Amino acid sequence: MVKLNDIKKHPSIKAYIKQADANLQAMGYTEHGLRHIGLVSSIARNVLEHLGYDERAAELAAIAGYLHDIGNCVGRVHHGASSALLIEPFLRELGMPPEEVALILSAVGNHEEEVGEPVNEIAAALILADKSDVHRTRVRNRDIASFDIHDRVNYAVIKSFLDVNEEERLITLRITIETENTSIMEYFEIFLDRMLMCRRAAAYLDCQFKLEINEVLLL
Repeated sequence: MVKLNDIKKHPSIKAYIKQADANLQAMGYTEHGLRHIGLVSSIARNVLEHLGYDERAAELAAIAGYLHDIGNCVGRVHHGASSALLIEPFLRELGMPPEEVALILSAVGNHEEEVGEPVNEIAAALILADKSDVHRTRVRNRDIASFDIHDRVNYAVIKSFLDVNEEERLITLRITIETENTSIMEYFEIFLDRMLMCRRAAAYLDCQFKLEINEVLLL
């Protein structure tokens, strides 16, 4: 049975992840390397575990979270589809059953807000995990004066936590923003589509999605 640790040890996967993040750094994007994919992997697992899904589903969500951005080593546009195509041979090589491969491919290929949909529980968990990673530590640019809107918003977020309440079937993204660095309106300007995608993902898991910023419920 293929586990997340098997994925992490694969030399080609390591190389592709490293190049994917290097490409995005060259393009001026926020961090998409081991910190981001490790966190997304962990959150995706936790979402399904907290909602009572079985251990294997949670493991597949963790694997999908770790691999979801690998397609950036090819290019940014439609990197979800590129990621799915790149990882399929690796999953087969490691001996993953076709049914599990299919679940991961559909999740990874559907995590972009422009084209993706929560087509299964793995995809829904991945979407929620990926879109909730907004934080100061993702900003690579150290020159605050040259920040673009993505840098400003991420830099302003000093705390983000995805809270999953199984009893109330409620998933809440709790964010703390330093408003002297950005406005809450700027957050919505770049992340509204992501939050609406989170709402669809939560609905697939039979949950409501809420957004709380500075202890005020906004969505």
